[in-house]
Amino acid sequence: AAVAAFGLPGMASAEYMHPANNQAGVVVHPEHFKSEKTREQVRAETEAAMRQGRLSYGQSNFPRGAEAAPSTSSKTRQQVINEMRSEPATQREARQMLYSAG
Repeated sequence: AAVAAFGLPGMASAEYMHPANNQAGVVVHPEHFKSEKTREQVRAETEAAMRQGRLSYGQSNFPRGAEAAPSTSSKTRQQVINEMRSEPATQREARQMLYSAG
C-alpha cells in the first residue's frame, strides 16, 4: 500500500521526465513539455545572456557562429612529425602530462 501511495503520483504526473529503471535513470516524454515562452522570447533571453557573459561553458554556442577558421602553419606535416620524434624526453613528458588526465 505504501508503494502505491508513493508511486502513483509520480506515474500520473505530466512531467517532461519520468524516473526509469535504465542507464539514464529517466525516460523523456517531449509531448508532456509545455513552454510558457515563445521561441522569440527564449532567443532574446539567450542572446542577452551571451552579451552579459552569463552562460556557462557549453551553453555559449547558441546561436552557432561561423566555424572556426582552419589553422595555418608554415610547417609541413612531415616537419611536425620529425620535430616530435626528436624532442627531448623532458619536453615529451611535459607535453604528455598536458594532454593526459593527470
